[in-house]
Amino acid sequence: MKWIHRTELGTHITDLGILVWRVGLSVSMIYGHGAGKLFGYGELAAGFRDPLGLGPGVTLMLAILAEFFCSILVALGLVTRLALIPLISTMAVAALIVHGADPYGRKELALVYLVSYLALWAIGPGRLSLDEKLKRRR
Repeated sequence: MKWIHRTELGTHITDLGILVWRVGLSVSMIYGHGAGKLFGYGELAAGFRDPLGLGPGVTLMLAILAEFFCSILVALGLVTRLALIPLISTMAVAALIVHGADPYGRKELALVYLVSYLALWAIGPGRLSLDEKLKRRR
């Protein structure tokens, strides 16, 4: 029962928790957001919101890059901190600009993703990641 009270990073249960968090968050983003944008690109491109003035097609491509492809990297724990930067940026734009004037309920999910990505960036991918495996090989 000692594992219940552990708070230090680097324990096996902590690494398992980070793995579940990383993969669960990534699968949720891919399934709930990224895949729909990727496979619906043709229909979405012309009318996609463009809060930064890059053009709707470019903005949609950047969202797909983050929400689909970077989420795959985060799930694998491969170049995790680098892959989190586009996700953090996308969620910051979604929460603070796209939904900035909306009631809290409309921006809540983007804020939850944003805070989760920031925390994961600070903590790192954990020992159960490809980043760790590659680090050990060097």
